[in-house]
Amino acid sequence: MDDTGIQDIAGIRKFLKGTQGIKLNGVSRDEKYRWITEVLARFDYFKLRKKDKIAVKSYMLRMSGFSDAQLTRLIADKRNHGRIGMRAGKRHRFERKYTQQDVVLLAETDNLHERLSGPATKELFGRAYSMFSDVRFERLRGISVAHLYNLRASKPYRQRCVILSKTRPVKVNIGSRRKPRPEGRPGYLRVDTVHQGDRDKAKGVYHINTIDEVTQWEVVGAVEGISELYLEPLLESLLSSYPFEILGFHSDNGSEFVNEKVARMLNDMLIDQTKSRSRRTNDNALVEGKNGSIIRKQMGYAHIPCRYAAQVNAFYRDHLNEYLNFHRPCAFATTTVDKRGKERKVYKTWQTPYERLLSLERWQGYLKDEVTSEGLKAMAMRMSDHAYAQKMRTARNKLFTLVCQR
Repeated sequence: MDDTGIQDIAGIRKFLKGTQGIKLNGVSRDEKYRWITEVLARFDYFKLRKKDKIAVKSYMLRMSGFSDAQLTRLIADKRNHGRIGMRAGKRHRFERKYTQQDVVLLAETDNLHERLSGPATKELFGRAYSMFSDVRFERLRGISVAHLYNLRASKPYRQRCVILSKTRPVKVNIGSRRKPRPEGRPGYLRVDTVHQGDRDKAKGVYHINTIDEVTQWEVVGAVEGISELYLEPLLESLLSSYPFEILGFHSDNGSEFVNEKVARMLNDMLIDQTKSRSRRTNDNALVEGKNGSIIRKQMGYAHIPCRYAAQVNAFYRDHLNEYLNFHRPCAFATTTVDKRGKERKVYKTWQTPYERLLSLERWQGYLKDEVTSEGLKAMAMRMSDHAYAQKMRTARNKLFTLVCQR
């Protein structure tokens, strides 16, 4: 549009009045900048009265299509710098501390370890650098947990990253209905069952999860069914796998554990049997939390026929149990008491169950006669966390391939 005929403020007001409801736009941004510069000079904008400035600005808004804030910035540029145009200055950018390679390494770690919590993943970074001399983790070992989750939300990370059954209650006079109190001594187990689901009336594998309350040392097994025929020999095998003597056996009120045969076996082994109290949902919370964070992460929710229980149990015995106890960090609570006497649990300590066992006073006195501290150390240091996780993941893929093929 040629607006050279408008040479005074009266002409502008007449134009604005006659073009109400009409919106105009320039062809390009550079054209708009040249036109605004020409209008400001034509009307000697910076020497006008405030009332006339408002009219000229309204005219430029109508013609250019800019917002009021945009036009205000352009006028300020003309007044301060003598010209209107693209700003050549660079915006301030914070230096990136963690590179693309760090994001790839984080994704690799999460794929290997089934995406642990932020503090546990950070502990893995520190172990990889300090214990196994993996220099790739030099930067990541100092990452904050909050920023770790920021990296997990990034697009490069997402491009690379690949329900429990109800317990059957019974009422029998077996086991004491109380919460165990280990008083800092290992050997008090929490036990629970995880079912892999039914399909076409066919039962799935049953996972038996046992975990020590003090050290979080965990041993997992699998059976075809939870009758005494299958469960009793597996429990004997699981209990014998612990490096220390077993003193307590705590479960919920399911009949798979609260029965005469299991009670007789535990009594012969001089193990105190306890069971959860009514309306105390936290009595067995430790093992139930591990059911979700370990069993379900490793085996998923899809149906696995019970005929594969032996293969699943072999995977647990040969690969998973060693990974859980020597290579997977766990959170340990520190109890604090505030001014009102209320207890709070703070999770700042992250250790593997083996490291937790070493931190106990007189820990060697808890070991079985056939278990030595040198043997445990050799098992812990023979492979790095990442290498063992890769080995375990390969074995699990072979197991799933077998199940899917058949």
